[in-house]
Amino acid sequence: MSEAAIGVRLGGEGVIPVPEPSRASTRPDNAVDENRLEDLIVEAQTTLPFELPGLANRCAAALGLGAVLIYLVDLQQQLLIPLDEAGEPLPVDRSLAGWAYRTVTPRVTEAGDDMVLWMPLVDGAERLGVLAVRTPSLDGVRMRRSRMLAFLFAMLITSKRAYSDWLAARARTTTMRLPTEMLRAFLPSHTIGSSRCVSTAVLEPAYDIAGDAFDHSVVKDVLHTMILDSMGHDLTAGLTTSVAMAAARNARRHGGDLADVVGSVDEALAQWLPDHFCTGVLCRLDAVSGVLRWVNCGHPPPLLIRAERVLGGVLDSPPQPPLGLAGELVPAARHVHETTLEPGDCVLLYTDGVVEARDADGAEFGLDRFTDFIIRSSAAGQRPAEVLRLLIHAILDYQRNRLRDDATILLFEWRPQCW
Repeated sequence: MSEAAIGVRLGGEGVIPVPEPSRASTRPDNAVDENRLEDLIVEAQTTLPFELPGLANRCAAALGLGAVLIYLVDLQQQLLIPLDEAGEPLPVDRSLAGWAYRTVTPRVTEAGDDMVLWMPLVDGAERLGVLAVRTPSLDGVRMRRSRMLAFLFAMLITSKRAYSDWLAARARTTTMRLPTEMLRAFLPSHTIGSSRCVSTAVLEPAYDIAGDAFDHSVVKDVLHTMILDSMGHDLTAGLTTSVAMAAARNARRHGGDLADVVGSVDEALAQWLPDHFCTGVLCRLDAVSGVLRWVNCGHPPPLLIRAERVLGGVLDSPPQPPLGLAGELVPAARHVHETTLEPGDCVLLYTDGVVEARDADGAEFGLDRFTDFIIRSSAAGQRPAEVLRLLIHAILDYQRNRLRDDATILLFEWRPQCW
């Protein structure tokens, strides 16, 4: 069901926006066979990942919908790849399917006598891809059922991709190096969040990273974030970063505070990889009060963006040694810094490969260009995950897709419910 194959006719702006479905009760002629639907949901628990396209179509039929196709975004968020191996990928930046993915809003197009609804696949705050739903007509009932189907299959994909090499392979467009394979096994979802805060990250080159990594986690009302840059670009660099991430998670899961987490990373690297270290920034945001605590270990300082401008120096701090340096260089206790955010504030963490990317003439991408891109994209109404997707592609284009160093960006935003 590629866009070319369904004979799409477009509206004046190239797409027909879809309003929010009404909460009207289901009409008798649209009744659902609940027994059949229950059987399919039970079947979903043991369905293998490569069987998901068939299951999706059976669920759609039980809901009175037409044929459906599942598309997953690739690692670099450039293509939407169909789970049906006979299908063709769609570009994220030049397709209606991509429009639904980028904006996280449904879009509908005409396809002969039918309509095709492009429904974003989202699990929590993480964008996974899109679901294409063919339907003879579109009303509030069919809209709600399509949305329910998208929610169901987003959860199924998330649960099954944790153990499915097939799903992982479908999201790749080239061969991945061993150090990258090892490190990516440790990375969390690109985007996490709640009603009070959201954290999103990108990392390039997608198939050839070695020492960069990010981590974020929500523990009750506390958001933990971390960005790391390990010495070197080989398997040992990836191992250093992986040990650092495991140590940080181990300390967090035992209830340690920020100083405990940093100390655990220092100790783990000094014990298991005594000749290797990494720079990093670790943050802890209380999503209720807005209190931000952070530790900077030899890394570029975080940036605070407030009211569409960078507040220079607010999150600067006296230099501390990188993580894992043994001996007298490492203090008995790292110094933890603290400030209070205002509603809507964004904090930006990045590795030096971001600002040091160079064009053909040797000019650096630079910090000003980097922050200006973030501010302009956010002001234009782009969601944080889409801002970073566009930014990392801009950096790749700037350096002609040949980064001299890994480039990692993590952005988190505090948006309390009362704001």
